[in-house]
Amino acid sequence: MKYLRLAIDLDGVVANFNAGWIRFYNRDFDADLTVDLVDGWDVIPRITHFAHMGQFWDWAADLDGASLFRHLDTFPDAVPALEDLERRGHHIAIVTSKPEFAVHDTFCWIGERRIPTTEVHVTEDKPSVSADVFLDDAPHQLRRLRRSRPESVVVRFVRPWNGPLPGVEDIHDWDEFVALVDALSTVD
Repeated sequence: MKYLRLAIDLDGVVANFNAGWIRFYNRDFDADLTVDLVDGWDVIPRITHFAHMGQFWDWAADLDGASLFRHLDTFPDAVPALEDLERRGHHIAIVTSKPEFAVHDTFCWIGERRIPTTEVHVTEDKPSVSADVFLDDAPHQLRRLRRSRPESVVVRFVRPWNGPLPGVEDIHDWDEFVALVDALSTVD
């Protein structure tokens, strides 16, 4: 068995970003948004009162004394799947992009939720990190990773806000990702 270096994104992959911001938005603005409204990458100005993403990020920077990123829930099977992959000997590197105001809250969030990793990269330049496998949901990051890291397997966590890309593997849940890593780790 070959042990793989796995670069795992957080928001939209491990952390349920959309459910989190919608919960706070509904509370703060007496709204009734639902997660199914998020059907594209930059839809927040279209489905909220925010005129642009800058207004959204200003609001998200301080919710109950911390940024939005401190308050997110994990997707149900994310942490157990990562724990399983780590037990099998794979190296998990978190590779996430965040606004500067969220960096400290992201480290706290990782610790509080006991995300199995010994390596965290907070960067917009995800291809600067080397990995055997990248798991992400952001369309622009998936394209950039496929172009910049042809030696790596790039995996799209299928979400309503991203579409298929040539040369990118698709998974729909954490069980599929674990199965893909298992298959890749047995290939010489």
